[in-house]
Amino acid sequence: MPATLSSTKTRAALRSSARISLELLLVLLMIAVVLWALGRTWSVTWPVIVALLLTTLTWPPARFLRRRGWRPALAASVVTVLFLIVAAGIVVLIAVPVASQSGELTKGVVDGIQQLREWAAGPPLNIGDAQFAKGLDTAVARIQGSVGGIVNAAVTGVGTVLNGVVTTVLALFLMFFFLKDGPRFLPWLARQLPGRFATDVPAVATRGWDTLGAFVRSQAFVGLLDAVLIGLGLWIIGVPLVLPLAVLTFVAAFVPIVGAFFAGFVAVLIALVSNGLTDALIVLAIIVVVQQLEGNVFQPMVQSRGLGLHAAVVLLAVTLGGSLAGIVGSLLAVPAAALVAVLWDYLREQLAEPGREPEAGRPDREPEAGEPDREPEAGEPDREPEAGEPGSGSAPA
Repeated sequence: MPATLSSTKTRAALRSSARISLELLLVLLMIAVVLWALGRTWSVTWPVIVALLLTTLTWPPARFLRRRGWRPALAASVVTVLFLIVAAGIVVLIAVPVASQSGELTKGVVDGIQQLREWAAGPPLNIGDAQFAKGLDTAVARIQGSVGGIVNAAVTGVGTVLNGVVTTVLALFLMFFFLKDGPRFLPWLARQLPGRFATDVPAVATRGWDTLGAFVRSQAFVGLLDAVLIGLGLWIIGVPLVLPLAVLTFVAAFVPIVGAFFAGFVAVLIALVSNGLTDALIVLAIIVVVQQLEGNVFQPMVQSRGLGLHAAVVLLAVTLGGSLAGIVGSLLAVPAAALVAVLWDYLREQLAEPGREPEAGRPDREPEAGEPDREPEAGEPDREPEAGEPGSGSAPA
């Protein structure tokens, strides 16, 4: 006879499911409110996030100076100035060689356009100068007809640049204060929080800080690997401006997707105008191969090892972050996922039952020296008899 369902157990299961669903909805509602509040205060939140990421890069030298007896303000000032010098040096390293070879690059662009016109004039396109001029006039007319849109885009671009400058300046000031007063923040925060929050929040914040440091270090390592591989390929082919292009590749690695696309586009363009179409295609193939290795092999492996996340989780986090918030979402997806994992691990540790029974066949820990490496069978003592006990083979002292 088929077993019948118990009405009591069914009602209990439904009540439990309804209660759990309601609790999950409340948690999701709280998360949505937090995200909404972050969005409303993004003009302040974004500089803080940038400052925290920069601080993870500059904190090791600041900590070194503080341990050598330097005052916090002096150590933070020196490290901030050195960071600005390094950033300015990177800009100069990219700009000076480009400016010195700008004449050659301009001539290469003009020659490339002329070659394109000559190729278009032959078969199979057979586009003559009159058709080319007509197409150029049509393009100019369309540009003139959309002057308003271009002006609006330019104004928006100028506003974006100004916002970027303000964010950068504010982030640098915040970085200085984080370097100077960072170690005093958690003790101060613990004094402001009641009860268990005074212990839990600083503990989670410390683990989160270590996770952010691991993320920035792994991203820098992946960017350095990209710069070396692509720079080596450009040097073998004979493309000019190898060092600026390598530096640009390293810097662009900190901006997912768009950064790699921009650095690759610049490299292919310079190869096209200086070495020709064949070398440009070879450079494009090198960049595609390196970027595929970086995105699908190196970055997931390095970040999964440093952040404690599986490689598949890293890929899914980047995809989800990019679909939700574009470039910023792609940049913050991996550290956000790592911070969620840190919080979840801490909650599991705090909610675990201290005296839970181990699963069958899976002891909670490895046996230490002197402990039996298996469960005692029936009739066997749980431990070896000590001196003076029955079966010890020795008499008490």
